Amino acid sequence: MTDTAELPEPPDDWRPDNPRPAGWLTPEDLAVVRAQLPLVYVDAVPVRVDESGDVVAVGLLLRMGPRGLTRSLVSGRVLYHERIRDALLRHIEKDLGPVALPQVPASPQPFTVAEYFPTPGITPFHDPRQHAVSMAYVVPVGGDCRPQQDALDLAWLTPEEACSDVVQAEFQGGRGVLVKQAMAWVGRLA
Repeated sequence: MTDTAELPEPPDDWRPDNPRPAGWLTPEDLAVVRAQLPLVYVDAVPVRVDESGDVVAVGLLLRMGPRGLTRSLVSGRVLYHERIRDALLRHIEKDLGPVALPQVPASPQPFTVAEYFPTPGITPFHDPRQHAVSMAYVVPVGGDCRPQQDALDLAWLTPEEACSDVVQAEFQGGRGVLVKQAMAWVGRLA
């Protein structure tokens, strides 16, 4: 006979329709936490796959950053009481639109864990706002993707184009490294 795991009950005031249940942070509290603790994030590399499952295109966002236009990935914080898969789906919808149709597996597995530090040079990943630990995923999307929120454009590039020196120079904070690692993980980069 196999034992089953007991899942913790959500807090009494937690409901999907409650925008800020107990334990969620105000912007002021988030600033304090960012100065004292690492936060959990997800990074998603959206891809198009062919009928055999091989990656044929990588979706890269174009955003206006503090230093001008930069390439970016789907990325964001995991919220209190949120499953990783739900965070991935939420951020993909936020950045690529409600009909992106992401194919997140039942048991998502990151291809790497990126450690972002406010001090440059500790790892290839840098975020001046905070120390963050981000689980990075390759997520196939099958629907109509359109840039949302603060994204200005979405470009679908071949894996080779996405890993080229020209495109890599357009990333900030080490996210280009994630693209190369993702393409190596799916067998598209030696």
